[in-house]
Amino acid sequence: MVEYVGLDVSKEATAYCVKDGDGKVLARGKVASDPDALFEVLKKHCLCPERIVLETGTLSNWLGRELGKRGLPVTVIDARQAHAVLRLQHNKTDENDAAVLADLARTGFYRSVAIKSEQAQRRRVLLKARAHLVEQHRSRQNVIRGLLGTLGIRFAKGSDTFAARVRAVLDEQPELALMFDPLVGELAALKSAIKQLDRVVAAEVKTDQACQLLMTVPAVGPLTALAYVATIDEAGRFGKSRALGAYLGLTSRRNQSGEMDYSGRISKQGDRMLRALLYGAANSLLTRVRRAHPLKAWARRLKKRTSHKKACVALARKLAVIMHRMLITGEAFAWPQADTKETATA
Repeated sequence: MVEYVGLDVSKEATAYCVKDGDGKVLARGKVASDPDALFEVLKKHCLCPERIVLETGTLSNWLGRELGKRGLPVTVIDARQAHAVLRLQHNKTDENDAAVLADLARTGFYRSVAIKSEQAQRRRVLLKARAHLVEQHRSRQNVIRGLLGTLGIRFAKGSDTFAARVRAVLDEQPELALMFDPLVGELAALKSAIKQLDRVVAAEVKTDQACQLLMTVPAVGPLTALAYVATIDEAGRFGKSRALGAYLGLTSRRNQSGEMDYSGRISKQGDRMLRALLYGAANSLLTRVRRAHPLKAWARRLKKRTSHKKACVALARKLAVIMHRMLITGEAFAWPQADTKETATA
């Protein structure tokens, strides 16, 4: 008998449902969200599981990897597609969700998502931790700027000497020190933590051949290269390099029905962090890199017809495609034979 399994995973417990090829429920219940516990309960109720399905989520990569190591045929599916089906239920419970996921496994009506390797997952955790610290640092600056602003003390945005300027104000007005010293101390601690993670990123990139290859692309630094490698993980899983544009949400949405056919803004699906880093790299290539390249010239022509932001988005998509091709072929970024300097302004 062939069985199909649906797993509705939560932080503490996972609901499971086992069905046969005709949709008959063979077993159902709840067990701890632990690979060993899931393996034991599935071994008890399944003789030959054809497919085990769970949605994307916080634990999905970890559980998918660990169950796969135990020889189970695990498939992680797109949670957005699964939710579109799950919300049609009259009564939504974990047990019912697991039953619907088992039906999706049985019918094959799902979109699978690649399970990331442990190394890629660890790298993404590193990059997200750094991004969180950067956001907290920016937030603390804005809080200090806003509070001082109520007292008529103003600073320019993005000033590199922000902490020094705040300290100068506190030296002139000692009565404010008791209120602002804790915030300034937090700011310094966050900056130190960011530098510490930057050193970890630099060490990670230094020993990775793929990252070193991607950094031959102009305006692509350690953060962008590491984020790209960690997000793509296995470059060979994409049949065509141009699929990277849609995968990262850098292609426009399309809404077509009858005589109506509308192409809107980019979908913004996929990894938000990598999309932002690629946009930043495209912006730097367009405005700061002085060396001439046909890719840059193409983006500048597009900028004249549309806008700077749209040109950066289009260039970011081009960079994503080129970088994937570089990982497939192992070739470094190609500069034109005539090494000239651009003199035109951005």
